[in-house]
Amino acid sequence: MTAAPVADGVTGARTLTVRYAGGGARRGPVTMGQANMIRCILRDEPDSINIHDVWPVPDGTAMDAALTALAELAARHEALRTTFPYEEGGTAPAEQVVAPAGSFTVTVLDHDALPEDPDTYAEAVARSARDTRFRLDLDFPLRLRIIARAGRPVRVALAASHAVTDGSALGVLRDEWLALLAGEPLPPVTVTPLDLAAEEHTPAGRRRSADSLAHWEGILRTGPQAMFAEDGAAGTETDTPGLTLRSARGGRALAAAARRTGALPGTVLLTAWCVLTAHRAGQSVCVAAVPTSNRFRPKLARSVSTLSQDALLGLDVRAPSFDALLAKAWGAAMNAYRHSRFDALALWELIGRVTTERGSQFARDAVFNDISALPSTLAGATAPDAHTPELELAWGEAQSLPTRLLTFVYQTEPVLRLATWADPVLFPRPAAEELATGLVRLLEAVAEADVPLDAPGPLTEVTGVRPVERGPEWTRVDGCWVSPAAVAAALTEALGGRPVEVVVEGADGDESGRRLTAYIGADERTWPDGALTPEAAHTALMAALPGRPGVLAPHRYVFVEGPPRHPAAARRILSEGTGRSREMPHDHR
Repeated sequence: MTAAPVADGVTGARTLTVRYAGGGARRGPVTMGQANMIRCILRDEPDSINIHDVWPVPDGTAMDAALTALAELAARHEALRTTFPYEEGGTAPAEQVVAPAGSFTVTVLDHDALPEDPDTYAEAVARSARDTRFRLDLDFPLRLRIIARAGRPVRVALAASHAVTDGSALGVLRDEWLALLAGEPLPPVTVTPLDLAAEEHTPAGRRRSADSLAHWEGILRTGPQAMFAEDGAAGTETDTPGLTLRSARGGRALAAAARRTGALPGTVLLTAWCVLTAHRAGQSVCVAAVPTSNRFRPKLARSVSTLSQDALLGLDVRAPSFDALLAKAWGAAMNAYRHSRFDALALWELIGRVTTERGSQFARDAVFNDISALPSTLAGATAPDAHTPELELAWGEAQSLPTRLLTFVYQTEPVLRLATWADPVLFPRPAAEELATGLVRLLEAVAEADVPLDAPGPLTEVTGVRPVERGPEWTRVDGCWVSPAAVAAALTEALGGRPVEVVVEGADGDESGRRLTAYIGADERTWPDGALTPEAAHTALMAALPGRPGVLAPHRYVFVEGPPRHPAAARRILSEGTGRSREMPHDHR
């Protein structure tokens, strides 16, 4: 276990056991959101999949009152009393068990004096608690640290299992924690995880899941495989520093843009972010995950459960102006929101099947998470001072993220406040700051008048953000930016060093007619009979695709005798065919 950082002046750490009772015993299937996060928990490192928060403690709160409030939260919410029967190395748990009573531990870190910035210290304590894996079948899902001064609690720093909570659920718990300490009544619990699971297993729930998978399949088959397919984009995770924007200018502009267009502020902001992201990436479609969208139903807004499933937005940004794009963005967003609950296992099977058939590797490159209308965690709460800067940028710590551009929106009025994590290889600090300020500049322009989008020039002039410059070796094939040289290099590596040449064939001016053909050098005398088939080449390349967003599998593989040159110059074609479909290879030997 990683030790929590302890400030100077600590007088001791002790562990207290807190008991709770009063709930009912229940069991049943896991929800789709739980199944999705359990899959990630079993795959990912704990510090990247666990979540954390810091809760304030009102002045004068006694330790007993704080512990009693924590026990009341456990008794109130089934999610906090839930475990998942699971054997190490077995299949992922498919059942959840709710205990009627139990206990949990709280570590108290008592201090003579706290650091000058107790929130930063508490944040470090909470973050360190993420480093230890939660036992799905055994552990209480909150790892709690109470930071105290002279025996009085000052902050609660906690890590949480993502199998039962997400960021919004922690915000709900934080609100209820403060209400309990203030002696205020709590509203009835709207829905429990088992209620959600029962709903999902009805015929209507299964139809919704199937419809969601069909929505995903449409985007996976036609949209860009990666938003940031460009030089420098590599790997499946990036160590990314966070950039926080606080801007009264942005808040005023967003409100004015919403008034001028008659659209909701959230839709205006999402549209502006999508068009700016697509503009920077040189894409005609913005494909982005929108995780919080599945709380748009009223009864789910304050659910203490994990609803962490992506809505997948595919917004074609080709429009004459911002207002024209805004008119279709609301429908595209609602379509994504409606299709954000699905069988996670079935989705990953779908992704594997579709990307293999398409010859691509789907990259969750862009994520937009607007939590401004949801219960906020302390990290998203308003700064303790009333400072409202016109435009302020602040850099924070780096995180390892499986995405290239992630934006969290915490507040939209009166100050626009958001945090962005952008791949530092693609977005050095000046470029990341340019992207954040460019969003404010775009909102200010939209507040004044419609903004033309039919050419990149005006948008660059308005925002200061320039599209990525790709060299002549890049081309668009099947809706994706592709580097044939990178395809050849990846295929050579996948085939153990065999020389490969990849060419683009088909209509020069018509992207829909372009096809990639790989010419693979082979020697019939040393080539084992049947060892290198188009299917085998395709399978080998697909295994090498993750982390290579500029690589799309060839539509045709041609094995030629001698160097891999165009067939007109080759002495003999040994075998050819496609690895993407059931079409059998043609053997010319």
